[in-house]
Amino acid sequence: MKWISTISKKRLKLIVYGFILFGIAVVIRLFYVQVIQHDKLTELAKINWDREIPFASERGEILDRNGEVLVTNKLAPTLYFMPAQNDNIEQAAKQIASVLKIDEQKLFEKMNSTAYLVKLAPEAKNITYEQAVQIQGLKIDGLYSGVDYVRHYPYGDLLSRFIGFTGYDTQGLAGIEYQYNEFLTSRAAAIRLFTDAKGNSLPHVDDEWREGDQGATVELTIDLEVQQVVERELSQAMEKYDADQALAIAMNVNTGEILALSSYPTYDPSNFEEVDSSIYNRNLPVWMTYEPGSTFKIITLSAALEEGVVDLENDRFYDQGYTLVEGARLRCWKRSGHGSETFLQVVENSCNPGFIELGQRVGSTKLLQYIKDFGFGETTGSNIAGEASGILFSEEAFGPVEHATTSFGQGISVTPIQQVQAVAAAVNGGKLFTPYVVSKVYDSETGKTIAENKPQLKRTVISEETSKEVRHALESVVANGSGRQAYRDGLRIGGKTGTAQKVENGRYKQGDYIVSFIGFAPANDPEVVVYVAIDHPKSSVVFGSTIAAPIVGQIIEDIAPKVGIEVNREGQLEKQYRWGDPITDRVPNLIGYEKAEVMKLQYPYKIEWHGEGDVVTAQLPEPDNIIQQDGTIHLYLDKD
Repeated sequence: MKWISTISKKRLKLIVYGFILFGIAVVIRLFYVQVIQHDKLTELAKINWDREIPFASERGEILDRNGEVLVTNKLAPTLYFMPAQNDNIEQAAKQIASVLKIDEQKLFEKMNSTAYLVKLAPEAKNITYEQAVQIQGLKIDGLYSGVDYVRHYPYGDLLSRFIGFTGYDTQGLAGIEYQYNEFLTSRAAAIRLFTDAKGNSLPHVDDEWREGDQGATVELTIDLEVQQVVERELSQAMEKYDADQALAIAMNVNTGEILALSSYPTYDPSNFEEVDSSIYNRNLPVWMTYEPGSTFKIITLSAALEEGVVDLENDRFYDQGYTLVEGARLRCWKRSGHGSETFLQVVENSCNPGFIELGQRVGSTKLLQYIKDFGFGETTGSNIAGEASGILFSEEAFGPVEHATTSFGQGISVTPIQQVQAVAAAVNGGKLFTPYVVSKVYDSETGKTIAENKPQLKRTVISEETSKEVRHALESVVANGSGRQAYRDGLRIGGKTGTAQKVENGRYKQGDYIVSFIGFAPANDPEVVVYVAIDHPKSSVVFGSTIAAPIVGQIIEDIAPKVGIEVNREGQLEKQYRWGDPITDRVPNLIGYEKAEVMKLQYPYKIEWHGEGDVVTAQLPEPDNIIQQDGTIHLYLDKD
């Protein structure tokens, strides 16, 4: 018995030790689970319990170069419903439908669901803030308002064909909204509601908030004020000439920054579904290709001057109204011809045979190379969605006739942005810059730059001396030639007209033209280049000189203070008088004169007196401005 008792004692000890070890293991495990793994296991449990009500973070804004908001967001809540938390769904549907003015039965069918959480869309998606407040005031069990946003365009349809729009889920579908969607898209926040399988709230778990991320801000090179001027002028032109389409580009010639980019007709991006897709899918300044017409002559002129094959002032040309090339009769726009003229007059008169001569002097191989060096035949690299590359003749197909027609801008196809890029290089000293329209992308909360564009010089195509001659010739076009309606005193505008007949199925369409003008200012030190094209204007006189030139002149006049161009008459070419022009003079300086002295001068202008006194202390227009001889000078008097 003693031996058995000893064995039993040993066994009991082992059992006790086993229980102790097991207890210690249980305590350690409990500590590990309850303390070490607490957060992880709690989060796993919450994932099984939680029901999220999305609170959308704001999509990134789109700004102009000065920080003006072009596209932002507007609060538009969306309703969510938990059927398990409401005992009278039919009454709830009736109350909601009465506020939103929607079909009560359809809403009831959606709300009376077996799902734990129902998104009441599209009926109650993106409702107004006022509607959300009214509905929340009804205190309907199981109904929650999720924060949502829709895009808001403070300036309506301004820039719409470039900016684009977002869809039902606020994802970009066109324009910059689509192209930069990756940066603009936000990550939604949410309220986490913790419920059991039936959707009933868990009393021991508090609701939580999950942080989201705002979308990045996209800052454009566009200047809002310049854009507004451009769009005003295009809108008026569309109405005045009953045109099919119109487009415009304004660009800084020294950096490639696009200051304005416009296409007409336009549309409301908030209601994009109301217009044909061809409108919102086609950003005309980069998408549209057509024969450039006489604006392309700037390239031929630049090549001829760079090659030293012409002296504009001293070399002469005789224009009989046409030139024969390989049996083809290539006519000047002036059927009777311009007769004997200097090559500067060839440029002023936009004489086709004269430019054929310049192209022939340069030679076909070199001319084609200059055209390519100026950026034609390939996209500009602007990174604007939908940009086309245009069409040039191949070297094999560039025969004598093609060489001749290309010299004056016919038979090839280019885009507006290619022309702006090329002309900027022709007048800025020969430097070909890549056009760009997005300045930078940055984090809207931290300000950290995510992506950034800087001026990018591709190559130098002509010398500074050649560029100076080109500028002088194009200023002469505006002062003395076909671009006279773009002339603005003191702004020294240079430029070139273009009138191109449209082609359809390989044939020119009778009476269907694209008229254009490309201008820059000031001619002595260019800051901005502006291109305007009007597609199929209905007018008795359809020329770039009569339709597009005055539009560009007005745009440059109105944006001059915004882009740093000051009135400066030093060295400017005076506008030549042509029959039919109003007779004008320079306004005399009458400040400091006594009233009696002014009366004795017998100027032909009307004088209107303002104020009391004997001495002129101010006047409008200011001295040296141009005034018509039947105009009025306002003189302001004060006592001596």
